[in-house]
Amino acid sequence: MSNESLLVFLIVGALAGWLAGQVVRGGGFGLIGDIVVGIIGAFIAGWLFPRLGFSLGTGIVRAIINATIGSILLLLLLRLVRRV
Repeated sequence: MSNESLLVFLIVGALAGWLAGQVVRGGGFGLIGDIVVGIIGAFIAGWLFPRLGFSLGTGIVRAIINATIGSILLLLLLRLVRRV
């Protein structure tokens, strides 16, 4: 993985994690927390969306939207597990 792609990966993860934190929790989780949530959310979306036959556009905007949706799903799942 080149330095540029790693940087884009981290920026997309941070942005997606921050957006998901704003939607679900009402606030972010700090830079590292947002990156972790965004990266895990991107993996969730990358695994789930093809199985559902779901696709959103192309490029960097698609990556941010997919990672954000995956991050929101992750945070909602964590909130559900915490309540139990």
